[in-house]
Amino acid sequence: MAATLAGCGAGTGDEDVTLKLVAADYGSNDANTTQKYWDTLARSFEKSHPGITVDVDVKSWKDVDREVAEMVKNGQAPDLAQIGAYADYAADDRLYKVDDLLPIPTQANFLPVLTQAGKVDRVQYGMPFAASTRLLFYNKGLFEKAGAKPPKNWDDIRDAARKLKDDGVTYPFALPLGAEESQAETMMWMLAGGGGYRDPGNLSYEINSSENVATFTWLRNNLVAPGLTGPVAPAELDRQEAFDAFVRGDVGMLNGHPTLMEAAEKAGVDVGKVPLPSTNGEARPAMGVADWMMAFKQNGHRKEIGAFLDYVYQDKNVLAFSDQYDILPVTTTASTAMRSDPKHKDLWPFLQELPTSELYPVGNTSWAKVSESVKKNIGKAVAPDADPDTVLSAIARDADDAEAAE
Repeated sequence: MAATLAGCGAGTGDEDVTLKLVAADYGSNDANTTQKYWDTLARSFEKSHPGITVDVDVKSWKDVDREVAEMVKNGQAPDLAQIGAYADYAADDRLYKVDDLLPIPTQANFLPVLTQAGKVDRVQYGMPFAASTRLLFYNKGLFEKAGAKPPKNWDDIRDAARKLKDDGVTYPFALPLGAEESQAETMMWMLAGGGGYRDPGNLSYEINSSENVATFTWLRNNLVAPGLTGPVAPAELDRQEAFDAFVRGDVGMLNGHPTLMEAAEKAGVDVGKVPLPSTNGEARPAMGVADWMMAFKQNGHRKEIGAFLDYVYQDKNVLAFSDQYDILPVTTTASTAMRSDPKHKDLWPFLQELPTSELYPVGNTSWAKVSESVKKNIGKAVAPDADPDTVLSAIARDADDAEAAE
C-alpha cells in the first residue's frame, strides 16, 4: 500500500489524471503569491509521476473557504482543498480518511497536537498544512524609554501599560476584539486565565466558566477602563489595524504571530517576545492555529491524491513553504530541522510553544457558528460598563444551540 501511494506508478494506467487543488494565498502581493510555490511544487511532482497533472488555483483567504463551499454545493468539488476548516465536509462524508491516502510514516510524522485537531469522532480527515502559535510581542524601544519591564504575570502587564501610557504611547496594550479575528484574541486570554472554549476533556463548551468570566472582568477593570488599550475601543479594533499600528511603532504590547514579527522588524521595530503570561506567571498552553488540507472523494482519484500528498509533505517542500512565509512546519522532522538551523532562530520561541498548544475545536461542526458569535459579541464583554458574565453567557447559549443542531 505504502509503495503504491508513494511510488511513481500512480496515474500511469490507461488514462491520465488531472488533480484539481484549490489553495489559500499566504502572500501579500503578486511577488510572493503562493501560486508560485504550488506551481513549482506541482511541476516537480509531475516530472517523477508521469500521468498525473496537478492544476492549482490559489485564491485569497477572503474568498477561498466560500468558493470551495460553493464548488462542493454545485457538485464540482476539487480533488484537494487547502483552506481553513474541514469538519463540515467530513461530517457530510465527502472526504477521504487520511488512512486511505498516506503511508503510515507520513501520517506518523505530523505533530501529534495537529493530528489530534484533524480528527472527527477519532478519525483523521484534516491534514495540517500550516501552523503558528501566538506570543506576546512588545516594542523594546518603547519599553526602555518608558522604564517598563517585560511582563511575567498580569500585574506586570497592567503596570507596563501604565508606564507606556504615561510616556505617551498611543496603544499601551492593543486589544483587538473587533469582528476580524477576535475569536483568536479571546482564546489566548482564556487560556492564560486558566479557561478556554471547551472543558479539559473537550466534551462541551464552557464559554461562561468562572475562569473565563474572571479573565474578561480583569481585562475590563485593569486595561480597558483605565484607558490602557488605546484610542479605539477593543470592540471596534480589528487585528489588522492593531498589527499595522505595531509596525508603525504606536503599540507597546499585543499578541502576535510570526508574520507580524517579520513585518515589524523590517520596519525597524525591535520586537521582544514572551508567552502571554498567566495571572500568576505559571505556564499555560499557548494558542495554536492550523490551516488544513483535505481530499474530496467525489472524483475518485484516491491513489493519485495520495501520491501527490506524500510528495507535498516531504521535508524539502514543508520547509520551503515555511521559509517563504514564516509559518511553522507541521511535521516532526521538518520542525527538528528548523530547530537546528540558526537562520530560523526568530521562530524558535513559536516552535517551542506548538507541541503543547491548544487549537480551536475545529473538529466540531458547531465551531463555525460559535466563532461567529464570539466575533460579533466578545468586544462587549470588556466595555467599561459591561457585565462580562452576561456577555459570555449569551455566547454560551449560542454555543449550546450550535451543538444541539449538529
